[in-house]
Amino acid sequence: MATPEAAANPAAVDPAVAARAEEARALDARWGGLPTHDLLDTAIHTLFAGEIALVSSFGTESAVLLHLVAAVDRSVPILFVDTDKLFGETLRYRDKLVARLGFTDVRTLTPDPVRVEALDKDGGLWLRNPDLCCQIRKVEPLALGIDGFSAWISGRKRFQAATRAAIPVFETDGTRIKVNPLASWGPKELAAYAAEHDLPVHPLVAQGYPSVGCMPCTDRVAPGEDARAGRWRGQAKTECGIHVSLTSAVPTAPDGAH
Repeated sequence: MATPEAAANPAAVDPAVAARAEEARALDARWGGLPTHDLLDTAIHTLFAGEIALVSSFGTESAVLLHLVAAVDRSVPILFVDTDKLFGETLRYRDKLVARLGFTDVRTLTPDPVRVEALDKDGGLWLRNPDLCCQIRKVEPLALGIDGFSAWISGRKRFQAATRAAIPVFETDGTRIKVNPLASWGPKELAAYAAEHDLPVHPLVAQGYPSVGCMPCTDRVAPGEDARAGRWRGQAKTECGIHVSLTSAVPTAPDGAH
């Protein structure tokens, strides 16, 4: 049986994960301080050529990173998870940005209907067990869709939450490298870049949603609240799960729904 320390640190028991973690630290030390455009160019064309994808929710802060990636290479695969619980505004925003930026390989990932039928037949799993709902509707589809890539680009930023305050530019997700090119960007930088390039704003921002996820689990945010306060409001949950580890995203037994 694995020790508690090993369970908390998979790299301690998996040599491949440990080696990848060491690689991420070396990459962060060498390349993490590059200007964002140069960083993306290096990651896409040199470090992980043909083996990297951008994972995008097409949420309220997505346009900046999508624009930056499009300026480097419009053929980079874009992985988008449609959980079947998204706002219609998000789907239309996705289509608008893709057309504007000219991406040529956008892949929409959807939940396994067999899993949904077994675990969420009535569509109310989000209320009973939100972690499992995210698992089957978001984490598992992305884990399958990202198979074959050795690295992926994330839009996470340090200012977004306490759980993200120390994220490096290069980190690991199991045996994959995760690149966070906007890790050090703040709200003012994002707003200035979006304004400079006249990027369209997610339509729900004007309705009081500074952060948008699935419709049942996203609430409006009052003035002065944290931007992510409306995500899973009233619960301890702060992350959907894709940034915990896609490597461990294995199907959960149907009885886990209760």
